[in-house]
Amino acid sequence: MIIVSDLIGTLTTGSPVLGLVSWVRQHQSKFRANMYMASILPGYFLAKAGLINYQKWAMRTMYSCLPLLRDCAPTMIDKMAEWAVEKQLWAKRRKDVLERLQQEAAKGAQIYVASSVYAPMVEIFAKRFGAKAIGTPVEIQAGVLKIQQPLAVSEQKITRVLETLGVEEVDMAFGDTWQDIPMLKSAKKPIAVYPDAVLKETALQHGWEIIGER
Repeated sequence: MIIVSDLIGTLTTGSPVLGLVSWVRQHQSKFRANMYMASILPGYFLAKAGLINYQKWAMRTMYSCLPLLRDCAPTMIDKMAEWAVEKQLWAKRRKDVLERLQQEAAKGAQIYVASSVYAPMVEIFAKRFGAKAIGTPVEIQAGVLKIQQPLAVSEQKITRVLETLGVEEVDMAFGDTWQDIPMLKSAKKPIAVYPDAVLKETALQHGWEIIGER
């Protein structure tokens, strides 16, 4: 059995961007970190108020925060990713959803965490509960961390997952927003986790299992 789960919002309420900024504040430059946070706050408030698309705003920050990291090296990126997972993603994990996945793993299921989040963070998070990771590859160019390919969401995300796994469908999928609907529809058993309004309506219409309420 193959199970695929989204990460942000589904397995954790933490933020990879805040994790990265926190590392920069602690290990490189408090000034740069604080200036960056000040620059994204207006967009955050607009997104939370529903005046701009929250998911699109969050995706933009995945790119805009990378120049904060200076003099990047592989070992430094590993340390930053471990810090971000520990301080944000794992600290704010959804224990009930992880429990469910661990129950399925105990029955022999293969668990994959599929996310547009930077691959080093996804790998560290997934490893903590025995899962495998499908994240966004990154590379270092002239000391700067770069994303190797466009962040995959919605249809692009499930296409990348199916190609990576070499299958046409998965047995079970977990997601939390409307952007996860294509991935959920690719599964024999879709599960909506703390779903947003659009996903909740879709889940109710199709009789999908729902875990949690926003």
